[in-house]
Amino acid sequence: MTTYKPCNSPVSVKPSLAPDFALPFDQPELYRNIVGALQYLTITRPDLSFSVNQACQHMHAPTIAHFVAVKRLLCYVKETLAHGLTFSPSSFELQAFSDSN
Repeated sequence: MTTYKPCNSPVSVKPSLAPDFALPFDQPELYRNIVGALQYLTITRPDLSFSVNQACQHMHAPTIAHFVAVKRLLCYVKETLAHGLTFSPSSFELQAFSDSN
């Protein structure tokens, strides 16, 4: 997927409703492997949580449309590699903020 065009959002606003998109995906193991790897990515990328959760709900019987959505998610990850939370070793200091009137 290195030649794919990057996406600006993890999910499509207007999903395509082509007739063959309802057919079962012929490689469900590939779908499960990719979505499983994306689950680990949500630890440092909370922006992916919703779309990865949606993909996880179809692991038992993915369709072609579900795999297209996962490919779009991968294109989004490609576009936003610099985003996310970074963890670095440091002293443990907890700070909390509250906005109460």
